[in-house]
Amino acid sequence: MAIIEIDGIILEFDKDGFLADPAKWDPTVARLIAKHDGIEDMTDRHWIIVNYIRKEWAEKGMVPMVRSMCKETGVRLRELYELFPQGPARGACRIAGLPKPEGCV
Repeated sequence: MAIIEIDGIILEFDKDGFLADPAKWDPTVARLIAKHDGIEDMTDRHWIIVNYIRKEWAEKGMVPMVRSMCKETGVRLRELYELFPQGPARGACRIAGLPKPEGCV
């Protein structure tokens, strides 16, 4: 486990760098993780993806495939990678406060 302080808030991450307790997630935590990952401002487009991922995870217990993210949100693949430079699985899921997706390296 790693403990990181961002703007005075202490966050605990697992060995893979994902929030240790997804129940501790809220929009403020999302902004802090994003900032730590180099995303200074969470735009509406970021939130579309984060909210979609969280909804799918809550309903199905898993993160949607990238193709589904694009299809269901209207965010094109290129834009997805621009929004989340660490990648849609790693970057977006970290910001969404979810565990490391299966198949994510």
